[in-house]
Amino acid sequence: MSKPIIIYTDGAAKGNPGPGGYGAILMSGDHQLELSHGYRLTTNNRMELMAVIAALQALKKENLRVEIYSDSQYVVKAVKEGWLKKWMATNFRGGKKNADLWREFYALSQQHQLNFHWVKGHADNEYNNRCDQLATAAAAGKRLKIDTGYEESLA
Repeated sequence: MSKPIIIYTDGAAKGNPGPGGYGAILMSGDHQLELSHGYRLTTNNRMELMAVIAALQALKKENLRVEIYSDSQYVVKAVKEGWLKKWMATNFRGGKKNADLWREFYALSQQHQLNFHWVKGHADNEYNNRCDQLATAAAAGKRLKIDTGYEESLA
């Protein structure tokens, strides 16, 4: 069996809500790809999840083994502890936040074999630290995108 794709992700928001961004690093063999983008108004949890979504969207093939490392308990526990399955089964009843992104993640997750790992943020993991740099730089950047799902939820 082929080696898994390794993905590290992080999200950031200044103000929460406020300007935000995500960073992701995808690694396969000797290849490495960094992704990031910023949004004008969003939340930290949305950016944590958006980092995973952006990384999965960047994969060119289906049915890959993917090891995802995140410092977001929200993202890791939602998948590993079955919260997302419950939310999907109940159509996010009770006003669960970020349903738009969770649905998008869920669709992408069905294309691969995903395994999530929690890593301590702002510690000694070079890839997590690099993702944090990417996310915070994106949040502070210019040409910030509109997080339509978040901004529409405010209306």
